[in-house]
Amino acid sequence: MHPRTWMALAAASSLAVLAACDSPPPTRPSLSSSRRGDDAVSLASEVRTLAAARGIGPLPAPPRVRRPLVLLGQALAFDKIISGNRDISCMTCHLPRFATGDARRLPIGDGGIGLGPQRVLGSGRVIPRNAPPAFNPYAMTSMFWDGRVSVDAQGHFHTPAGAQLTPAMTKTLQFGAVSAQPLFPPTARDEMRGFSGNELAAIPDDSVDAIWGAIMKRLGRIPQYRAMFEAAYPGTKFRDMNFAYASNAIAGFLVSDLYMNQSPWDRFLAGDDRALTPAQLNGAKQFLSLKCSICHNGPAFSDGKFHNVALRQFGPGKGNGPTGTDDFGRFNVTGDPADKYAFRTTPLRNVDLTGPYGHAGEFTNLRDFVAHYSNSAQNLADYDPNQLEPDLRGTLLDNVDDILATRDTIIAGVVLPDSVIDALTTYLHALTDPRAQNLSHLTPRRVPSGLPVDR
Repeated sequence: MHPRTWMALAAASSLAVLAACDSPPPTRPSLSSSRRGDDAVSLASEVRTLAAARGIGPLPAPPRVRRPLVLLGQALAFDKIISGNRDISCMTCHLPRFATGDARRLPIGDGGIGLGPQRVLGSGRVIPRNAPPAFNPYAMTSMFWDGRVSVDAQGHFHTPAGAQLTPAMTKTLQFGAVSAQPLFPPTARDEMRGFSGNELAAIPDDSVDAIWGAIMKRLGRIPQYRAMFEAAYPGTKFRDMNFAYASNAIAGFLVSDLYMNQSPWDRFLAGDDRALTPAQLNGAKQFLSLKCSICHNGPAFSDGKFHNVALRQFGPGKGNGPTGTDDFGRFNVTGDPADKYAFRTTPLRNVDLTGPYGHAGEFTNLRDFVAHYSNSAQNLADYDPNQLEPDLRGTLLDNVDDILATRDTIIAGVVLPDSVIDALTTYLHALTDPRAQNLSHLTPRRVPSGLPVDR
């Protein structure tokens, strides 16, 4: 599953609109120790007020997930049995070791060899978009960079499967959009299904229901999986289940075990004035006073919308443009010309762990990505292909004018001094939950299929 395909997953590994006003808040002069103490209390109060105005409050607790469902979802997420050639799992591109990403600009799917930054093509192909992190996925109403899986206010699912995602399936999806997200990476040839050599690859691309059915047949041949499914969904026999039960279980695992709400910022919101360093508190004021939080707002630091933030395009693309190697982002879902090159605002929690950043992993360094939003048009034009891996350098497109034609107006004209870029970056480090730094406990020792587990 590609839920950096997940939310998806998201993210992650990328900021969506970090921008600021033309006039950042002034730097405070040096004061006596008592006056500094009073100012710190005042600044903390001001930051909390600004955060409340942006709706950036505590992250709500996720739905409670029954333990048998979590265990089933964990097994399925790490089991290569749901890929066509049994050589890749959902978590191959969302490794706990790399904060639920793979530390690559662009992942390598089916047929790849190795893990993380050391993964090489083998017989595989490069995936067009960066693998987003999977933290707090229940907080998002859409999945994937282009939001092609979403749930509306009425609870209706919108997905590429259309009517093939039946009411009998959607009634099983308990956790919103993230419950539907794992349905799709196993159907994608370059990600998990493969192009040949297995029964899933032989199914026509538009018959996703048949692909899902074939995966369930595989799982049903494994007695431990039949038992785990029936324990996770009491009262329902495995023979009566469809792949939505598997997708929902994977989501349940992510929702339960990747809930992260213990960052210094969370402790600050809870009333601990010392949770943030003075530099982080100053950066928080900058972030909340300027344009950053217009898009990065709410408890997850995402407005859930889509923005063109002037990022260069490279890699295999999504079939757009004269060469087919461009990626029009949200436009591919809506068909609205205004959505060209727009991608979902990525949540910022644990962002300092989830690079590279951008829909194609354009930046490997967080500060560099923050700096991109200062004079973004010039930075777009000046993007240096030499920073890319050798196999990607020749794929950089000359499409700057086309990107700028729909660049989000919120970042037009923004110029940031280095001191503000430093302050914003310092604040972003305060959004990391210490628990996210070691997720090794998420990886099971074995999976029911007996296939190797990626670690």
